[in-house]
Amino acid sequence: MTTVITYGTFDLFHVGHVNLLKRLSSLGDRLIVGCSTDEFNLEKGKKALIPYEHRAKILSSCRYVDSVFPESTWDQKPDDIIREKADIFAMGNDWSGKFDYLSDICRVIYLPRTEDISSTELRSIVHAYRQDEIQQVKTAVSSLSQMIEKL
Repeated sequence: MTTVITYGTFDLFHVGHVNLLKRLSSLGDRLIVGCSTDEFNLEKGKKALIPYEHRAKILSSCRYVDSVFPESTWDQKPDDIIREKADIFAMGNDWSGKFDYLSDICRVIYLPRTEDISSTELRSIVHAYRQDEIQQVKTAVSSLSQMIEKL
């Protein structure tokens, strides 16, 4: 049995995540996912919009994922690989080279990400929509204020 292990925040779960998990699961018989905790994300300078418990549950419900565990530190990866008897450590290619040091305990693979989709991009889009809505409210309030003054 070939076990594949990967890690990520998996915030704002989207088709890019599904594509990556599907490709990762095709590399072996079992896919194990380390999902970054909220506390660890803060240490990394990230703030997940979806809480860890929800992200872990979403991942667990994905047919490509066999099990999920919390990722709490950068340093836990070697122990996780040994504990899970992982044969392959795989990540998106935006991490290329960063985890090559793990190649002494398992095979390390970097897979291409889905183009034109990312949680960062989704956050930007949501922020832009929010700013547009705020501007619309400000314009409406200004118009109402002008109408009231005329009365």
